[in-house]
Amino acid sequence: MCSDDPNTIIIKTDAVNGISDFHLQDGMGSVVVEAGVTFPQIAEWLHGRGASLGYTLAGAMAMGAHRSSLREDSQVSSAALAFDIINGNGDLVHLEKDQTNDTWLAATTSLGLLGVIARVKFGVLADFKVYADQIILDEDDVLNGDIYAQISPYVTANYWWWPGQRKFHLRTYGVVPVTHLGNAFQSTFSVTNTEAALALHLLNSGQNTSLPNFVTERVFFGLWSAPNFHDKRTNLPLFSWPVHGYAYDVLIGGLYPNLKPEWDYGLRAKTLEFAVPVTQANALLKRVRELFDQAAADGRAVTSTYRSGINIKVGRCPHFAGFGN
Repeated sequence: MCSDDPNTIIIKTDAVNGISDFHLQDGMGSVVVEAGVTFPQIAEWLHGRGASLGYTLAGAMAMGAHRSSLREDSQVSSAALAFDIINGNGDLVHLEKDQTNDTWLAATTSLGLLGVIARVKFGVLADFKVYADQIILDEDDVLNGDIYAQISPYVTANYWWWPGQRKFHLRTYGVVPVTHLGNAFQSTFSVTNTEAALALHLLNSGQNTSLPNFVTERVFFGLWSAPNFHDKRTNLPLFSWPVHGYAYDVLIGGLYPNLKPEWDYGLRAKTLEFAVPVTQANALLKRVRELFDQAAADGRAVTSTYRSGINIKVGRCPHFAGFGN
């Protein structure tokens, strides 16, 4: 799906969605999932058996998908214990986790070049709950602050940058006892018909001039300052931080009942993603701010017109600590 080559062959695996060989003892265990299993499917399946994947399936693993964390390995593949790949010759190749093995390391982020991942054995944990919290930081607190110290204490944390406001949101997550009250459910992409119509009007009006984009950014900044969470049982919105719920519901979530995702309303855009070592994070952000300021001086001011700002993740993988998006 990442290739513009018309000869690219797209293999659909959604019908290959078996889940098997589940084991859980003393809070730890494993499960085998086939290539077409989605995050929601495995999350609900494990939740019904008192387990969780932790923070992290075959396609996501092959693409190097990750969360934002410096405290723990952040790639989906870090939870994999073994997997089977069907190579270009049609052979089924089995690999066991070995961080010293180049074949394992290549296969865990292969982008499909080594073949199709048929099934994966993942490590699982006893089910648990997490909190999500969010604060507003002045831009200077991040650009000239200790980014490693701001992110590393948390199991998951990331920034949202609002350059027109010169502000950041810092979203953080941590573990709480499974008995903790709360059934928070996150949705980043659910929108109502009215929200979609207003967003399209605001965004389209800013295509040829910067001024409407400052209005858009201010509106989105205000909306994103409140929790993008509902109570999963009642579907009522939650209005204050922190929120608490089961790990998958809080960290990933999905769509609210009877709502569509933003892209179903034509809310689409091109994105730019890049990554650098976390030791270069401050220098990168300062350089981007210089470019923003230069653009403003040239009469082409830059703002964030994505509903949650510019998403900045910090990840630890077996090879390096990265900063980007």
